[in-house]
Amino acid sequence: MLSPTPISLLCALLFCIPLAIVFTLNTPTTTNTVPTSGATTSLFPTTTNYPFAENLTTRNPLPSFPRKTKTPQKPQIKNITTKATTVSPPPGPLSGQPPLHVNNSESDEDADYLLFQLASRVNPNPKRPIKKIAFMFLTNTPLPFAPLWELYFNNTPKNLYNIYVHADPSFNYTPSFSGVFHHRVIQSKPTRRHSPTLISATRRLLAHALLHDKSNYMFALLSPACIPLHSFNFTYRTLIKSRKSFIEILKNEPGAYDRWAARGESVMIPEVRFEDFRIGSQFWVIKRKHASISVRDPRLWSKFKLPCLEAATCYPEEHYFPTLLDMVDSRGIIPCTLTHVDWKGSHGGHPRTYKNNEVGPELIMALREHTPRYGDDKSNGSNSSLMKRHDPFLFARKFAPSSAQPLMRIARDVILKD
Repeated sequence: MLSPTPISLLCALLFCIPLAIVFTLNTPTTTNTVPTSGATTSLFPTTTNYPFAENLTTRNPLPSFPRKTKTPQKPQIKNITTKATTVSPPPGPLSGQPPLHVNNSESDEDADYLLFQLASRVNPNPKRPIKKIAFMFLTNTPLPFAPLWELYFNNTPKNLYNIYVHADPSFNYTPSFSGVFHHRVIQSKPTRRHSPTLISATRRLLAHALLHDKSNYMFALLSPACIPLHSFNFTYRTLIKSRKSFIEILKNEPGAYDRWAARGESVMIPEVRFEDFRIGSQFWVIKRKHASISVRDPRLWSKFKLPCLEAATCYPEEHYFPTLLDMVDSRGIIPCTLTHVDWKGSHGGHPRTYKNNEVGPELIMALREHTPRYGDDKSNGSNSSLMKRHDPFLFARKFAPSSAQPLMRIARDVILKD
């Protein structure tokens, strides 16, 4: 065999270099993958598929929250336990505008937790082109004064208010909700006196109002036995100019200790000490900031949701909101209610009920002239700033259903005339 010459070796080298390059470019590269089993997932994923996450600024009436695709998928959301709950989109329009719904097969507590979590993420102080009042009716009967409220809202710009109704599904509503109340009923659950269900119902109303429209500025809670004492324009001007909420805050009421201990001695401690416990009217008007505080609170709710041992001293709906808001932001509250009520001659924990033969112009004018009680001091409180206030009563209760006709006779000339 001949020995390779330098020239032959050089030629062989030049021939092999292109082959090496081709081989290198066609060889697959092996990479390591990072396992995802340990990845952290958010309790409420940031997706636009939640029925409450879209169109939160939609004006009155309640939105249907359409999906962006024709075949929507239900997002799976984990609750505080390891179980998974599902938020279903609300049903399509039947007539008018559909209400908000949260369909959930889990317990009421889990369903409410999801709703309140969604509402708590809404901006409590958004920039809004116009301020609205959210009228929230808490009822277990047909609204006997619906015709009066129809007149109240008649010829009122719809961009100044929203209406929400929590109607206990255990009862029959005949006649059904119509007019301004048509399709205004949120998904409701049974309520019972002497139980925390009335607190839950109120928090649902607040949550839906927060989620529905960022322009909701003041939130007024009303009962089916409530009537307006002034026109909408008067009410709107009074509430919108206020920088504070109106909720009765009473500390030194007779029987306060028995109410605090209704669930058992010391059960409320440490979250709610007796010196922090407050009593107040169930019906109030609060600002958006305080509505947001009410739906996102888990601490005080963990105590107020407990069942009472003694029904005679159990009125959670008169304790929870006054206690919570006084503890969190007492400076942001005017300690009075703007819903007039007469407790003289009350019985069974119910205030005086005005009968049809009592209704007339004199009664309405007399109710308007009354002065709210500010805090514990019946003479408008010891606070000098409160003593100078002369807030008008905007609503009144409790009126018997039979008084609807005499109220309608004086509606235009008295009640709605300022």
